[in-house]
Amino acid sequence: MRELTLRAVVLGGLITLVFTAANVYLGLRVGLTFATSIPAAVISMAVLRWFASSNILENNIVQTIASAAGTLAAIIFVLPGLVIVGWWSGFPYWTTAAATAVGGILGVMFSVPLRRALVVDTPLPYPEGVAAAEVLKVGAGSREGDIENEKGLRVIVVGALTAAAYSLIAKTRLLVEEAAHYFHVGPAATGISAGLSYALVGAGHLVGLSVGMALLVGLILGWWVLLPILTSGLPGPAEEVAGAVFASEVRFFGAGVIGVAAIWTLLRIIGPILKGIAGAMAASRLRASGAAEALPLVERDMPIRVVGAVILGSMVPIAVLLWLFIAGGPLEGAAVPLILGTLLFILVAGLIIASVCGYMAGLMGASNSPISGIGILAILAAALLLAAGFDGAAEGEIRALIAYALFATAIVFGIATISNDNLQDLKTGQLVGATPWRQQLALVYGVIFGSIVIPPVLEMLNAAYGFAGAPGAGDDALAAPQAGLISALATGVLGGDLNWRMIGFGVLAGIGAVILDAALGRAGKLRLPPLGIGIGVYLPMSVTLPVVIGAVLGKLYDRRAERSANPEFAKRMGVLLATGLIVGDSLLNVAFAGIVYYADEGAPLALVGPEFAPIALVAGTLVFVTLLALLYRSTARVRL
Repeated sequence: MRELTLRAVVLGGLITLVFTAANVYLGLRVGLTFATSIPAAVISMAVLRWFASSNILENNIVQTIASAAGTLAAIIFVLPGLVIVGWWSGFPYWTTAAATAVGGILGVMFSVPLRRALVVDTPLPYPEGVAAAEVLKVGAGSREGDIENEKGLRVIVVGALTAAAYSLIAKTRLLVEEAAHYFHVGPAATGISAGLSYALVGAGHLVGLSVGMALLVGLILGWWVLLPILTSGLPGPAEEVAGAVFASEVRFFGAGVIGVAAIWTLLRIIGPILKGIAGAMAASRLRASGAAEALPLVERDMPIRVVGAVILGSMVPIAVLLWLFIAGGPLEGAAVPLILGTLLFILVAGLIIASVCGYMAGLMGASNSPISGIGILAILAAALLLAAGFDGAAEGEIRALIAYALFATAIVFGIATISNDNLQDLKTGQLVGATPWRQQLALVYGVIFGSIVIPPVLEMLNAAYGFAGAPGAGDDALAAPQAGLISALATGVLGGDLNWRMIGFGVLAGIGAVILDAALGRAGKLRLPPLGIGIGVYLPMSVTLPVVIGAVLGKLYDRRAERSANPEFAKRMGVLLATGLIVGDSLLNVAFAGIVYYADEGAPLALVGPEFAPIALVAGTLVFVTLLALLYRSTARVRL
C-alpha cells in the first residue's frame, strides 16, 4: 500500500500549520495544549476517503505529521521566558524557527533507537497511540464493510458527538468545564477540583488502573497532605491561597518526585535501550549488506548511520545559534568553552530526556505527560552548570547567563516534546502495520511545518498582549505560566536565591515512591509507578482527578465485559468509546482555540455572566455524569 505520499505530506502540513497556531495561543493563555494526533487522523480519513487509492497507512502518515502541532507548540513553555526576563523584546524569526526546528529534529533522531525498547518490547499502554490506531482501523474497516468496525465506528461517533456537544455548551457558560470547591480546614486551605472533560476520562480508561491509582496517590499527597500543611495560618480566600501555594511550593515538590522517578526509570530501561540500539545497528548492517528485504516492513527504522550523522551534523547549526546569541555580549570572551560545554549538555541531556519522555508518553499519553516538569529539571541542570562555571559573575554576566540558560533549554525542550510524541506515533504505526522510517521522516516534515508558523504567532501575540511578568506587560497580558516559572527558576539559581527546600523534600518522597513500587511488585500487588505519583503531585487536580475516575470506570467496564458472550469484542468497544471521547473533546477545543484567536476574546461564545455560575456548576455536573453513565451502559450492550 502507498504510504508516504505527496498528498499525505501536504494535508498533514496544512493541519500542522493551523493546529500549531491555535495551540501556541491556547498554551500561552491557559498553560495547556491539545494533542492533535487523533483529530488529525479523523480529518485525514474524512478528506482522503474521497480518493479511491487512499489507505490506512497514508492516513497514519497524515496524523504523524500533524501530531507535531500538539507537541512542538510546547516550546512556548520556555522561549517566552527570554521576553519575560527582558533579554528579548520580540521573537527574531530565523533564530526562533531554527532553534525550534533543530531541537525537534534532534528529538526525532534520539527517539529512533528507542523504538524497540519502549514500543516493541514493553507493556506500556500508550493510550493516545492505541486510540489513534483504533480510529484508523475503524475508518478503514467501515470503508471495507466490516460489521465489527461499522459498530465500532458508531461507538466512536456517538462518544465524539457527546463529548463535543458537552464541551460546546460549556463554552457558552451554561454548563461548567470544571467542578471545583475550595475550603478551609481549620487554619489551612485546600479543595477538590475535577475538569468536566470527556477527553481526560477517556485517557484514564486507556492508561489503566495501575497508573490511575498512582495518580491518585500523588493527588492525595499534593492536595490533601502537603497543601493543608503549607497553607496553615495563611490569610485570604481558600481558592487564592491554595492556588498560590500549589504553584509556588507543591509543584516544586512534584518536580523533585518526577526527577527521582525519571532517573529511576532511566536506570530500569537502560538495558532495553542499549538492546534497542544494538538492534538498530544490526538492522543497519543488514541494509548495508543488501539484505534489507529480510527485515519486515514494520521493523525498518531510519538507518542508524543516518541518525548518527544527523545528530552530529545538528551540532553545527546549534553552535552557530549559540554563538549568534552571545556575540557582542558579556559572555563572548568565554564563547568557545561555553558553546562546547553546551553542545555536550544537549547531547547527554537530550538522550536522557528523550528516554524519559518516551517512557512518560507510553505511561500517560503525550498530552497528559508533564513535559513542563522535564523543562524544570532541564533548566535547573543548565543553570547549575552555568553557576558552577561562572562563580562570582558580575551582575551583567548573571543576566546574560540567565538568558543563555533559557535559550539552551529551549533547544533541549524541543528534543523533549518531539521524543514524547514520536514514540506515541510509532506505537500507532506498529498497530496498523506502518513502516517506522517513513513515520520518522514524516515527523521531521511536521517539525519543519510547525517551526515555520511558531515565530510569527509568538511575535504577534507578544505585540498584541505581552506576557505576564515581562517589562511593560499590561493587565491583559497572556499568563504564559510555564515560561514564567522556568524563567524564575533560572533567575533563582543563577541569582542565588532559589528555595531548594520543596525540591529536596520531593526527592525524598520520590525515593520512597520507588521503594513502595518495588515492594508492591515483589508482593504481587497492583504496582504504583513512581512517575505516576510524581505526575499526580505536579499536575493540577482538575487534570488528574478525571483521569483517575476514567481509570476506575475502565476497570469496572472491563470486569462487566468479561462476563459477556464475547469479552474481547466488548472490551474493544470500551476502548473505542474512550477514543471517541478524546476525539470529540479534542476537535471541539482545537476549533474553539481558533475562534478565540480570531475573535480576540477570551469567551466569545459566552451567553451568561458570572452570576449564572452556581446553576451551571450543578447542571454541568449532573449532565456530565448522566451522559457518561449512559454512554458506558449503551456501549456495554453493543453486540455483534
